[in-house]
Amino acid sequence: MMRLISFEEKLARRDLLKKLGSASTAAFMANEPRQLLGKEAIEHPEATADACIVLWMGGGMAAPETFDPKRYEPFEVGLSVEKILSTFPAIDTAADHIKISKGLEKTAEVMDRATLIRSCVQADLGKILHSRHQYHWHTGYVPPQTVAAPHIGAWMAKVLGSRNPVMPAFINIGQRIEGVGEQEELKAFTTAGFFGTEFGPFNLPYPQDAMASVRPPKGMDAGRFANRYKAYKKLVDSNPNRDFMSDFQQESMLRSFENAHKLLESDEKQAFDLEKEPKENREKYGDTRFGQGCLLARRLVENGARFIEVTTEYVPFLHWDTHENGHTTLERLKKEIDAPIAQLVRDLEERGMLDRTLVIIASEFSRDMMIEGVPGSVATDQSRAKVDNLGEMRHYGLHRHFTGGTTVAMFGGGMKKGFVYGKTADERPLVAIENPVSISDLHATIFRAMGISPKTAYDVEKRPFYATEDGHGKVVTELFG
Repeated sequence: MMRLISFEEKLARRDLLKKLGSASTAAFMANEPRQLLGKEAIEHPEATADACIVLWMGGGMAAPETFDPKRYEPFEVGLSVEKILSTFPAIDTAADHIKISKGLEKTAEVMDRATLIRSCVQADLGKILHSRHQYHWHTGYVPPQTVAAPHIGAWMAKVLGSRNPVMPAFINIGQRIEGVGEQEELKAFTTAGFFGTEFGPFNLPYPQDAMASVRPPKGMDAGRFANRYKAYKKLVDSNPNRDFMSDFQQESMLRSFENAHKLLESDEKQAFDLEKEPKENREKYGDTRFGQGCLLARRLVENGARFIEVTTEYVPFLHWDTHENGHTTLERLKKEIDAPIAQLVRDLEERGMLDRTLVIIASEFSRDMMIEGVPGSVATDQSRAKVDNLGEMRHYGLHRHFTGGTTVAMFGGGMKKGFVYGKTADERPLVAIENPVSISDLHATIFRAMGISPKTAYDVEKRPFYATEDGHGKVVTELFG
């Protein structure tokens, strides 16, 4: 007997399809990308990692307050902000020659497994905008682009494919795309771009609810979900851009539905259920979204995910976006990230997975009390705390967006252990003064670890589009063990 489907169930079904096959509308505009330089034409390096986890500190994590501590000045009313480089003292770590910032004591215990790149630099994009710099970091390209640039996770999904055919290759944990500030800007880079829907991210904004994302909506079992063509037709019919969707994009969306159906019927979907993890393990990661996101990332990598990003979540003027109350906010943030980072590294190591899993801690730029951008930049100053001397605690912290030098931390994946590369100046301006690493070179290094040539390219709209901008990214070979 045919059962009528309620309007609410239709909405629930559509929501599930969007979660399992999200894509940028701009991506639908592209024709099928043809691989211009394949494995037959270029030599892909031998991979040192099979999976990649990016721990994203959205909002501008201040390097002098975390992984590159500088001269410390405690809070004092009347203190000149010119004297302040760090608002936390440095602490020792498991690596004798590496110090990091107070508040990261558990992370300090695993720094003998880490490589620190202390000389990463971001491009001067005219205005220091989080959305532009986050787009640049995640895609390797400066917006706007004439085509939708793929996220680095989508590159890995496209070029390398899935490690497990039922597990999404690209998973995004902890970031809401809807209902937050700059949502359209976030959507612009959280996508597979011209690669198509099947290589896009599986978005899990709330890790504790991840299991609900791999269950059919109430009243719809997995068998009924298998009729992907009817579901697809309903979705296309309601899409005002359907007339512009290429045959390639339609086929890509159908394949994403196939992948969704495989996951719904698989045993691996249990990896999304954090309740399956022993309680004592869950407690080690903490009860925050970021902590549980790190635990979920470990479970998903264990079950074959290729690329996972876990974020503290970017929301304007929250979390790492510390335009005021910087020190106080960072005290809270460090408590939220310290244990999960250390536990993730330990868990991967204990399971024999760290050597083949590249864990990266990064942010779109750093921060400084005095300087916006880099010396000589005409970037618009967006800092809200503009004082010459400390008057109250909310002024104490690093406020301005600083692109002249920041730190990226890496664990596992073939990187050296207990290693520091590059250097920033000891006094302001805290710019990179040794071995600067651009976004393009950082991406080339990440791709190298994953076994992808930075010169890999696809022909889109009759022109090549490279994994690193114009294929010019240079691998920092000194980082590899």
